[in-house]
Amino acid sequence: METIKVGIVGLGRLGKVHAHNLKGKVANATLYAACSPVSEELEYAKNNLGVQVTYTDYEEMVKDEQLDAIFIVSPSGLHCSQIQLGLKYGKHVFSEKPIGLNIEEINETIQVINQYPNQKFMLGFMRRFDTDYMYAKELVDNGELGDVTLIRCYGIDPSEGLESFVKFAGASNSGGLFADMSIHDIDLVRWFTGQEVSKVWAIGKNTTYKELDEVGELETGAAMLQLADNTMGILVAGRNCHHGYHVETELIGTKGMLRIAQVPEKNLVTIMNEHGVVRPTSQNFPERFSQAFINEANEFIECILTDRQPSINAIDGLESTKVALACKESYEKNQLVTI
Repeated sequence: METIKVGIVGLGRLGKVHAHNLKGKVANATLYAACSPVSEELEYAKNNLGVQVTYTDYEEMVKDEQLDAIFIVSPSGLHCSQIQLGLKYGKHVFSEKPIGLNIEEINETIQVINQYPNQKFMLGFMRRFDTDYMYAKELVDNGELGDVTLIRCYGIDPSEGLESFVKFAGASNSGGLFADMSIHDIDLVRWFTGQEVSKVWAIGKNTTYKELDEVGELETGAAMLQLADNTMGILVAGRNCHHGYHVETELIGTKGMLRIAQVPEKNLVTIMNEHGVVRPTSQNFPERFSQAFINEANEFIECILTDRQPSINAIDGLESTKVALACKESYEKNQLVTI
């Protein structure tokens, strides 16, 4: 079967996850090229990933006629322009979330995507490819919960990364807590219900690093969502979880309820010693969703080879970003926002 040659832009923490998967864990794909303005990342690509060519300029990489597809794992504000450029040079494009941080720019990007119907575009909402979430979705679709009335989502990063995030926040635009982190949960709410969000109310608090107030970032935030059919959503997002990486989702329906990762367990081991009864927990997102990242990359490559469009598209990116930006606006203005 044909092998898809992939180039990746961005080799930060998540970029390295995708790169290592493409190197040897994704069927019918090979990591051919890497692009980064950081020389250390390009050295890493050569020495640790074995890429054949490296670039400091993204446009130069997408001009490479040897490349079939691009993985975009760069800062969020660059996604739209890089998606458009990749498509214009004939590449299939996978982009990490969010699709962008500006609604006008996202709409422009959707127009460009629609101009290239023979090329594949996919957005990186990897939780849809996690086996636990897929099982829960099957239960919901089969009516096991009846009509879903409320979805509650927790997404809290480990505390060990908070200090480095404070430094990042002062120099870069992540899009804010809701666009950077809650957007995964927003996508899940849309995916499970098939409904769009109509109203949001968001609040937040900075405690450990008050300097986040100065750069418009949040350490901990929460939002209430009202969907078109009055289904309710509750989002809790944060960057200060001391027991590890806490991602949890609860769905309540008219016939029952379910929870995904009520305890974010690392494995099935229970330790009983002088500290009590302890269950090890996942410490970061590459660990918790390691297989989901592989599954979504396999899906993207398979879509190219079988000439079908991915199930996650640009509209998913647009609608989830609308909600995330509305949450940010609600927090900043301290008011209910209608979408």
